[in-house]
Amino acid sequence: MPRTRTPVVAGWFSGEGDDFRLLGTRCTRCASVFFPREDSRCRNPGCAGDDLEEIPLSRRGHVWSYTDSRYRPPSPYVTDAELPWEPYALIAVELESERMVVLGQAVPGVTVADLAVGMEVEVVPGVLGEDAETTWTTWFWRPTGVRA
Repeated sequence: MPRTRTPVVAGWFSGEGDDFRLLGTRCTRCASVFFPREDSRCRNPGCAGDDLEEIPLSRRGHVWSYTDSRYRPPSPYVTDAELPWEPYALIAVELESERMVVLGQAVPGVTVADLAVGMEVEVVPGVLGEDAETTWTTWFWRPTGVRA
């Protein structure tokens, strides 16, 4: 029986392949852009706007900072204690058009040794984990020179 593909967080991304995008919101009053998305009112303290529109965010950006995760995170993050922990790289990316920083994991196989501040990366769909019924989907950052 095939697994159901389910986003880890509904409404934060959509699409597949080259159409994959993170989804943000933009205030129609002051043009501030938010990710994660906002559904009720503008978070800009200088704006009282409450009309927000969903927008796709830039697919590319530049590494602003990065680090690696070498420990199993505490609850409520769920991991299978029976499996060995696999370290992964975390990347803070300044999006090209929005000039805002979005955090995410690097694609599997990319380590901190492969990264540099200022390097161009792109957002791609990925799998965070699977259980018997569900494939949990998320986003990853991939250096533009790397094809997985």
